[in-house]
Amino acid sequence: MHMNHDPAAAPAETIGFDHFLAVDIRVGTIVAAETFPEARKPAYKLLIDFGPTIGRKRSSAQITEHYALEDLSGMQVAAVVNFPPRQIGKMMSEVLTLGFPDEDGKVVLFHPSVPVPNGGRLF
Repeated sequence: MHMNHDPAAAPAETIGFDHFLAVDIRVGTIVAAETFPEARKPAYKLLIDFGPTIGRKRSSAQITEHYALEDLSGMQVAAVVNFPPRQIGKMMSEVLTLGFPDEDGKVVLFHPSVPVPNGGRLF
């Protein structure tokens, strides 16, 4: 899947609302974060709690420029939870943690401005 990180890029083609609903984006709380030395690009391994229905899922995130490991635990983030798992190095990434590029293209995590229940779905 190709991601376009160019903020000047034209909007994607128009889609129907059903396409949006097919992408299941949920909020979860990072419960553990560790370095990921085997990753091709600098990244952390995250364990994210999405509440009782979805449970805890693993993710790899290239967020080392803006986030120190010790600051991640307890942070709420948004992630796509219905993509197929992806093998990244020695870990299986189960969800895609979402972020936006800063002016240098480095990832800034997307998260709610106030605490919300884990597992809530984006609408």
